[in-house]
Amino acid sequence: MDLSVHERAILDFERSWWCFPGPKESAIRARLGVSTSHYYRVLGELVEKSAAFEYDPLTVKRLRRSREVRRRGLAGRRADPGTR
Repeated sequence: MDLSVHERAILDFERSWWCFPGPKESAIRARLGVSTSHYYRVLGELVEKSAAFEYDPLTVKRLRRSREVRRRGLAGRRADPGTR
């Protein structure tokens, strides 16, 4: 399955969003014309697609690693009742 133009634009933006001035949320709306919730929902779905990995393997690997780190952190906090 190929990526849509919108999906490729999201991956392209995620690869280099820090090059844009201002907060990421503002750049998402200005560059892509979508809400941040839509952006992150689509980005989360893209991380799972092999077509996204083929299109931009470095960005997809980075996103997968970040997601795994967040999951481990959340799991560790749930397992440790003394963290509250």
